[in-house]
Amino acid sequence: MNSEIEWQKSSFSSGASEQCLETAIADGEILLRESDDPTVIVKTTPEKLAAFILGVKNGEFDHFVS
Repeated sequence: MNSEIEWQKSSFSSGASEQCLETAIADGEILLRESDDPTVIVKTTPEKLAAFILGVKNGEFDHFVS
């Protein structure tokens, strides 16, 4: 993976660095990783991420964090 990838985390992440989900884009793919294990990277498309975000906004995944 390119070391020049600029990872972004949510401003809602806690102050502890190990509590973050980070995102980036490279070669047209969306990359996701957890800050406590940055070697594991999940790749997806912008379209699939958009569908997931819409589901989150609609409350479809609230049961995972309640």
